[in-house]
Amino acid sequence: MGKVLDAITGKQFRQKNGKGYFDYNLLAVVIILICFGLIMLYSASSYEGLVKHQTDVFFLKRQALIFAGSIVGALLVSWVDYHWLVKASGVIYWLAFFLMALVPFIGVEHNGAKRWISLKVLEFQPSEVAKIAVIICMSSMIVGFGKNITRKRNFFFMLGAVLLQFLGAYLLTDNLSTAIIIFGIGALLMLVYYPNSRNLWIHILVVIAVVVAVLLWLKNYYVMPQDAASFRLGRIVNWLDRKNNLDGGGYQVMQGLYAIGSGGLFGKGLGNSTQKIIRIPEAQNDMIFSIICEELGLFGAILLLVLFGYLLFRLYYIAQNARDLYGSVIATGVMFHLSLQIILNMCVVLDLIPTTGISLPFVSFGGTAIVFLMGEIGVCLSISRQIRIPEKNRGKDS
Repeated sequence: MGKVLDAITGKQFRQKNGKGYFDYNLLAVVIILICFGLIMLYSASSYEGLVKHQTDVFFLKRQALIFAGSIVGALLVSWVDYHWLVKASGVIYWLAFFLMALVPFIGVEHNGAKRWISLKVLEFQPSEVAKIAVIICMSSMIVGFGKNITRKRNFFFMLGAVLLQFLGAYLLTDNLSTAIIIFGIGALLMLVYYPNSRNLWIHILVVIAVVVAVLLWLKNYYVMPQDAASFRLGRIVNWLDRKNNLDGGGYQVMQGLYAIGSGGLFGKGLGNSTQKIIRIPEAQNDMIFSIICEELGLFGAILLLVLFGYLLFRLYYIAQNARDLYGSVIATGVMFHLSLQIILNMCVVLDLIPTTGISLPFVSFGGTAIVFLMGEIGVCLSISRQIRIPEKNRGKDS
């Protein structure tokens, strides 16, 4: 029984020479999620791929190549000392903001949204870089301020750093969902690592968040074009009354709910979804969780949640046992990033919140998000390599 628990917690997974640790469990659960995601991606996208691209494996091939390259990249990043990232935190932070500032001028538009920058051989979303930038920057500031973190100037300095990336993602790339995740990562890190979470300044954080939200809402009416304002409000209206707004954004979510409801306990069987055929547009993207529920039922949904839960547990383990506070904050930030994306995506599919356009990590079809997310996993693996093994455990074999 003890060996089983050690395997689950990862205590036995380290180099045989006893000089270091490597979280093979984290790598294993990520690979399992990737394989699961590829299977469900093929099932959800085969019909659309056949109709639009004359091959049912169009999306699968592209996703598999991206994942293969990302896994290799994550392993390479795992050999890089994460302290180098902390030293370059300022450069990474301003590079992310600069790339977002380029979007209005040289950005590429897809599906009515200009959020990508094209480098001929590839396209990427600068807002994804901003997520990593906030995690690295917050780690540097939290450790750098030390006991002085409670000073008003330092508090507002951290808050301003988060808000700047938040506003950049929303105003420069018109990506509210990513902006919310960026702000969520920064706010949660401040709440966790601030010496006194009940301090008055934490409440100021909430007040500022509300003020920013109101200003952005007013901006939709008086600064942005009317069609943009209508688009934002339309999502909320559709969410409040889906049944009477099926011609708008409510159609996709309602079809997703039909898919979830028809799945039952064990689903209709892999590949037997009917909702993915025309009824749910681009089912391989944000709505893929509804296809999982339809084909694999409640059992498949719980299995996916267990995998996600274990992934977050591994990140928590690394954060708790990191060699220093730098590693702990970075691993915690990655854990918050994944948690927010998983929760928000599933809440949208279950119609608990308005549509946001957030993908399901390792499962939804995509390119930029996967590459940078695997980069974050690589950094966490790098942190795990520097975990110190207690002397009493050095003599044990893995």
